[in-house]
Amino acid sequence: MQANNQVNLASDNQIAIKFNNVSFSYGEDDKIKALNGVSFSVQKGEFLSIIGHNGSGKSTLARLTNGLLQVDCGQIEIFGEQINEDNAALLRRRVGIVFQNPDNQMVASIIEDDVAFGPENLGIERNEIGERIKWALSAVGMQKYASGTTNRLSGGQKQRVAIAGVLAIKPDVLILDESTAMLDPKGRKEVMSVVKKLNKEEGITVILITHFMEEALLADKTIVLNRGEIVMEGTPKQIFNRGEQLKAYNLCLPTISKIIDELNKFNFNLTPTLSEECFAEQIATRAKSKNILTYSAKISSGKPTGGKWDVKVSDLRFTYSAKSPFATNALKGVNLTICEGEFFGIIGHTGSGKSTLIQHFNALIKLEQAQKKYKAKKLKKGEIAPPLPSITVGEFNLADKKCPFNLLRSKVGMVFQYPEYQLFAESVFADVAFGLKNFNAKLTKEEIELAVKEAIEIVGLDYEQIKDKSPFDLSGGQKRRVAIAGVIVTKPEILILDEPAAGLDPLGKQEIMGLLHKLHSEWCKTVIIVSHDMDEIAQNCTKAAILSQGEVVDCAAPCRLFADENRLVSLGLDVPLTAKICNELKKHGVFIECDYTIEGLICALKGLLGGTDNA
Repeated sequence: MQANNQVNLASDNQIAIKFNNVSFSYGEDDKIKALNGVSFSVQKGEFLSIIGHNGSGKSTLARLTNGLLQVDCGQIEIFGEQINEDNAALLRRRVGIVFQNPDNQMVASIIEDDVAFGPENLGIERNEIGERIKWALSAVGMQKYASGTTNRLSGGQKQRVAIAGVLAIKPDVLILDESTAMLDPKGRKEVMSVVKKLNKEEGITVILITHFMEEALLADKTIVLNRGEIVMEGTPKQIFNRGEQLKAYNLCLPTISKIIDELNKFNFNLTPTLSEECFAEQIATRAKSKNILTYSAKISSGKPTGGKWDVKVSDLRFTYSAKSPFATNALKGVNLTICEGEFFGIIGHTGSGKSTLIQHFNALIKLEQAQKKYKAKKLKKGEIAPPLPSITVGEFNLADKKCPFNLLRSKVGMVFQYPEYQLFAESVFADVAFGLKNFNAKLTKEEIELAVKEAIEIVGLDYEQIKDKSPFDLSGGQKRRVAIAGVIVTKPEILILDEPAAGLDPLGKQEIMGLLHKLHSEWCKTVIIVSHDMDEIAQNCTKAAILSQGEVVDCAAPCRLFADENRLVSLGLDVPLTAKICNELKKHGVFIECDYTIEGLICALKGLLGGTDNA
């Protein structure tokens, strides 16, 4: 090996990572830098969280750290060794990265083969590879799945295997780039538990890039990026105590800080805290001093009672890879009614059948009897035919072979989980116009342009600025908006979105949900969202259904659905922060009834404690 390629893998330098005035731009346009003069250091064994708006440079920083990208100017050192084109591959042994979507990181169909991929490419001896596989899978709690197939794992399990694949190269630094964004609450907890264990017990340096503020709180130190520059640095507590400054950088305070700030406008003088336990203790102390231990807020009873565009599902069953050794029962007799006018949520653990269910609503997955080659099974003498599944969406009978499915899809629009998979055209205009042209071939060029312009502007994008751009050159948040524009351009009666806000920064999430409420109030009769974010469901939905193991186990308004925290946890889910606060208050003998929205909880607490408006 040449001297300039030699890397000191036994370095005892206590600084694991050092950025010195690092800048990086994509393409030839240096006017807009992804990173601009970034300098910071991470100590060996430290846990660093990085937060920032979409497009702030977080993922670029991660890719520069393990040599997937090379700096335009400045220096990056890994344990005292400066990264350059010659030694980047070797230094990558020391810095492993886990991406947002584990499917993009898996290369083999068998779990132990996937974990072995990294060490094999590093030329590690076979016996050593076997030991590393055992250690890495054990570290993430997946050793009993070693001989299983990757395509039969849940999202949380896949993410664990992705982490194991990185651990098998035995890195000194582990980077997680939004690695929990698409996981259910249980999966997020499992992955973060593994990460904390590796940090504390194995001494692995961790860099966590996240939009979940509660994850950022786990770190020793937090960095805030804004437009490619570090604008804040300190402990998580120091960062989140500077709420107004965070807002200036398109970020949001943790929900509990928002609640405290709002209550303090009424002279409650609550001490800032990031713990619901400490917050509840303060509230309970004040309530007991006033001898007021119960309060019931008014809960709106205005519920849609049904209409022309109701969705009705009966006895819905579906099996992937039927009649094969890999058959998986995704839906096991789902019965569900979604009334016209609902802002409806669908929640459930990863693999519960949520995405499979909604793909039936506009016949992306057709009922068996609606398929052209379907013939009813001949029954034996005395055998009773099982009930056939049925779905009606408004006046559309999806069990009928003659159902006008193309017309159905113009009335029931769907935005998928990963918007980048839904975009395909050379320009934003062509992408948004595609469905419109397919559903209505009689439209004139002027009519198409007017509809596309309106759809793009509705989602908050500048038509003239973006119409000719490639959708693949856009940021994640912009891609999400273009994908939504491509669906709403036909003005569907029902809009279905699979994880519409996942992967977006807090402000981006607020904007997307605000957009959906605007569409719902103006012309879209029903909005259906699939989400792993319980706070999102409580804050926005009039009603929600819980799926577990392919079945609907409950369907109700969030105020009832989230009342039993133990049941939600047993189903691999969680309850929103507002419900957690109410549950903590119960432990202190204070009982509050509210709708579990932030506004509802604040109203109930103000009613409980009184207070004088100081705003």
